[in-house]
Amino acid sequence: MLATAARNARPKCPRKIFQFQGCLPKKDAFRSSSGRRSAVTQAAPTIPASVDDRALITLFDEPRSGSSSSPWSHTGLFGHPSLINPRALISLTNATLLRAQKLTDRILRARESRDELLKVVKNLDRLSDLLCGVIDLSELVRNAHPDRVWVDAANHAYEALCEFMNVLNTHVGLYEVLKAVLTDKDIIEYIGPEAIQTALIFWRDFEKSAINLPPDQRDRFVALSTEILVLGREFQRGVVTPRPPASIRPEELSGLKDQGMGVRLKLQARFTKRDLLVYPGSLQAQMIMRAAPDEEPRRRVYVASNSSTPEQINILETMLKKRAELSRLVGSESFAHLTLDDKMAKSPAPAVKGALRSLSLRKQEHLNTPPFPIIQAWDRDFYCPPEPPAPPISLPPLTLGTVFMALSRLFRHLYGISLRPVHAASGEVWHTDVQKLEVVDETQGVIGWIYADLFARRGKPGGAAHYTVRCSRRTDDDDENADRLEEIPDPRSIQESIEFEAVKRHHLPKQEGVYQLPLVVLLCEFARPSVSRGATVLQWHEVNTLFHEMGHAMHSMIGRTEYQNVAGTRCATDFVELPSILMEHFLNSPMVLSLFNPDSTTSLAQSPNHHIDPCHAIDTYQQILLAALDQIYHSPAVLDRNFDSTSEYAKLQNTRGMIPYVSGTSFQTQFGHLFGYGATYYSYLLDRAIASRVWGNVFSEDPLSRRLGERYKDEILRYGGGRDPWKMVSAILSSPELESGDAEAMRIVGHWRIEDEVGLPGRH
Repeated sequence: MLATAARNARPKCPRKIFQFQGCLPKKDAFRSSSGRRSAVTQAAPTIPASVDDRALITLFDEPRSGSSSSPWSHTGLFGHPSLINPRALISLTNATLLRAQKLTDRILRARESRDELLKVVKNLDRLSDLLCGVIDLSELVRNAHPDRVWVDAANHAYEALCEFMNVLNTHVGLYEVLKAVLTDKDIIEYIGPEAIQTALIFWRDFEKSAINLPPDQRDRFVALSTEILVLGREFQRGVVTPRPPASIRPEELSGLKDQGMGVRLKLQARFTKRDLLVYPGSLQAQMIMRAAPDEEPRRRVYVASNSSTPEQINILETMLKKRAELSRLVGSESFAHLTLDDKMAKSPAPAVKGALRSLSLRKQEHLNTPPFPIIQAWDRDFYCPPEPPAPPISLPPLTLGTVFMALSRLFRHLYGISLRPVHAASGEVWHTDVQKLEVVDETQGVIGWIYADLFARRGKPGGAAHYTVRCSRRTDDDDENADRLEEIPDPRSIQESIEFEAVKRHHLPKQEGVYQLPLVVLLCEFARPSVSRGATVLQWHEVNTLFHEMGHAMHSMIGRTEYQNVAGTRCATDFVELPSILMEHFLNSPMVLSLFNPDSTTSLAQSPNHHIDPCHAIDTYQQILLAALDQIYHSPAVLDRNFDSTSEYAKLQNTRGMIPYVSGTSFQTQFGHLFGYGATYYSYLLDRAIASRVWGNVFSEDPLSRRLGERYKDEILRYGGGRDPWKMVSAILSSPELESGDAEAMRIVGHWRIEDEVGLPGRH
């Protein structure tokens, strides 16, 4: 029952009933990408950068030595006084299990009292939150903490509490109590729509968890669920495991387009008098894929980058088979109960064919071949336009602090919310790189916290991720006195859990009740600023990434629900990416880009440059193919004794792809979303289509409008998962035909996907 955590990190407990550099120029210096001065018109004045906004630039851009923590106070992780060492996390886990068992017993007795039946949904959500609070914290610690002892303690906590949740998922008594609530019309009328939505989530998860099967089969379900979690963790470790190097002969690097690193590589080869070992993912590998005219070194680097060990393939295929077995156990045909319409990838769109033809012409001219040579997988980076992703207007280097300042200004325009740096107490964070931000509403004050762990370091996972460590929920009506905690023989055994919960309580001005406020962590791997190099300057794709992750963060911050199980990013998997993808669209607006200048109070209105990149259409179509592969891997086919994940990937590429499969490769072991997004990878496609339409219909003409921001907040963000997603989409787009979410609605959204992302004519 614990809600799904937010993307891109998002490997949380399974979602079950209990689961779980400078200064920018003045406005007249903004130029188009072509270097010519653009026609600029002044729009409405923007809100000036505040003292707190400017403090963000100092916080992230000026390198410091030593801890950033406040020297005059001391606490434990995230401000929990008890979490000062790894042993405390083990004690907290044990205390949480004791309290969770008492709360479970209370729910099981609910039919003895009408008043208790009215509190069942609330108590199920409390039970979910009690367990999730420690699980989600442990998930962050085991991924981000540099101390191995802390990581081991977090692994123990995570596994012990998830195992308890798996037992609760198949608890017939809890199911029967919830059934009594949902079949009582008077109770349904009393508890309200959000409680009903929460109860239905619990109900559906029970139904998927072998609840109606005999005890031995329910036990098998629990065992399979635990095995899948363990296999998923092993699979994810394999995703980030470095691949063996490719051996490149020095003479194969002649004619490199890159005269910087390319020259250094050739000098290195000449000095060592042996072949170069080029590791996948390295700067050398990236340079070769972009700049080596000879196909052969590009081919070998590609093959090395997409290699797998037999063990990695076996772990993936075992996980897929276990998922299929679990699905059959509960009467489902396959794990892919949410199905991608095959028509999305049945035949390549014309824009994709045109893009591939453009690349083929480039290859023909380069190699002087007969017309239209085949574009191979290792040709993509070489024949695509060499320009990296760039903003729609020319901007000076964007430092990390400047980007955070712009984000704060954008949120203040849209929602009346800003970001404020605050010192963390000693012991509150897990590394000196971590910075703490308060999220401040202009009328309610602090509404949550963001811990930003943004710089690369040894042992830290790569990529970018958003972790929901704590969700919002109302707490003043918890009625904890009725949990019978006094019956526990040793009151000290649960003290850690009681103190852990107490830290979460906050009263918000102008809002009825006491709330648990959200706490999220952003993990990135940007270069650390230094005295010699100065501030960290982000590439445009990194700015895009940061906007994406902050979209998740604000979803968590603004979602204010009675129940944590539907708060913020705890919503449907195929809806959770909408706010984050929409944030990327704001970077297309010169009005928004004017916020990157702390001295400007005038927004810019200008038609951005449209650079047609043929590889965009190819990459989008490849994402559609990956969504189809995800469905194949979670279909009944995996139970066939001859199932081979590599063969299935090769067949998909060769029959429905645009670029042929490369023999000897097995990309699927690097497709990490197969675990966290199993059978729902299509979510990115669906949400990109919806986000594109929300941007075009709502924000594109006036992206800094407070009125539109409040509307979006009221129609989408505040509900989290407490309202049907299609009703929210229908409301924000004023499109009643989407409200049902039926096949016709999916067809319309699928049409958007092709038009908006692949570039067919007919867009509106």
